Amino acid sequence: MEEPDPRRWRLLGLLAVAQFMLILDVTVVAIALPNIETDLQLGRETLTWVVSAYTLMFGGLMLLGGRAADLFGSRRVVLTGLIVFTLASLITGLAGSPEVLLGGRVAQGIGAAMLSPAALSVVTRTFDGEERNKALGIWSAMGGGGSAIGVLLGGLLTAGPGWQWVFYINLPIGLIVFTLLIRMLPADRPSEQSGRLDVPGALLVTAGTGTAIYALINAGDRGWLSAATLGTLAGAVVLYGAFAWVQRTVRSPLMDLRILARRSVAAGTFMLLVATALMISMFFLGSFYLQHFKQYGALRTGLLFLPVAVAAIAGAHLAGQLVGRIGARPVAMIGFVVTALGVAVPAIWEGAVVIVIGMTVGTLGLGAAFVAASTTTFAQVDHREAGLASGILSTFHEFGASLGVAVVSSVAAASLAGTVSTGTVSTGFGRGFTFAAITAAVAAVLALVVVPAFKPSTGGVHVH
Repeated sequence: MEEPDPRRWRLLGLLAVAQFMLILDVTVVAIALPNIETDLQLGRETLTWVVSAYTLMFGGLMLLGGRAADLFGSRRVVLTGLIVFTLASLITGLAGSPEVLLGGRVAQGIGAAMLSPAALSVVTRTFDGEERNKALGIWSAMGGGGSAIGVLLGGLLTAGPGWQWVFYINLPIGLIVFTLLIRMLPADRPSEQSGRLDVPGALLVTAGTGTAIYALINAGDRGWLSAATLGTLAGAVVLYGAFAWVQRTVRSPLMDLRILARRSVAAGTFMLLVATALMISMFFLGSFYLQHFKQYGALRTGLLFLPVAVAAIAGAHLAGQLVGRIGARPVAMIGFVVTALGVAVPAIWEGAVVIVIGMTVGTLGLGAAFVAASTTTFAQVDHREAGLASGILSTFHEFGASLGVAVVSSVAAASLAGTVSTGTVSTGFGRGFTFAAITAAVAAVLALVVVPAFKPSTGGVHVH
């Protein structure tokens, strides 16, 4: 029997750091956005794309990245993705115009979509049995920690050397990890199975989601029921239809859509999309409220997000203890109810303390919802399909972030554009938090309807 590589835990550490950077870049910009807006004179629509461009490319191309790792070898795709992400971070930090900034964010998303699934493939191949569960737990914790720590780090960097360092910090870390991985990543053979990359499928699902995001961002100005908004959303539906047709006709589809027909997978991915959309929306609204409306600095804002970050981890830990005992359905329902109650607080009352308390309670509930979503998704998935299920779950995670920011940006359009009176509670922010509270309440009701009534094993980790 072949001895396991004694360096495997160090290799896991390096890959987990790389994954940490990718997830960090979803939320680290939340605190920096008001400063970026001021420095580069960005409009609300462009500002929203700073978040959505990254998560859209990350989510839309992730399954393609996983397929590329199978066909061309994980080592090659990991190293290529890491260098693309690192160089794109440098370009984004150097941006002096909206075009370069968004181009850098798109390139970061492409690098992330290559790196993340290929790195996960290395992890699952390097470890077996109980060691694999432990390794995936560490991987999952780094991803969750990246989301939570991002808002705090964003405040420290923006208040210190400047918002550019939100992106520059990836450069030294990326280069060090790249240098070490060249030595440590085992050589692997590309898959001998015949197949090809489903590039049309990846482009169609990304274009469909991008079109929907474009419609939602502009709905705040054009009107939610305007011909332009409804027409653009109809275009997104057509693109999704074309994607579904391609998946059924090509020899090597991006994903087997039949897996989404399973109740547990459909329910889990839906809950994850909603939970991610709510979390990113809260971070987005909270950052602008504290910095624009209350005129707090980036550092103070970042520190105020600390209890919010801790709540996300606490909610996930508590749900991990409960989901095996009482099942995912009640955990999901309670999680979304807690979120709705928390977010309703800043929807009704104003004040920095109120905002922080509301977001902290809301994020506690979302931490539980994330665990319920992932355990539901994996509950009836065969181990041979775990990679596909993980990829789909992670794709919905990024799409949720993109769509959440787009919707809340339009709902709170007046406040984000700075067109409200600073003497009264902002109507736009109130509308944004109200919309989030209603969405969480609806999700709680839907969880009772769509989540199957069984107690899933907590062995299936959300390996985003």
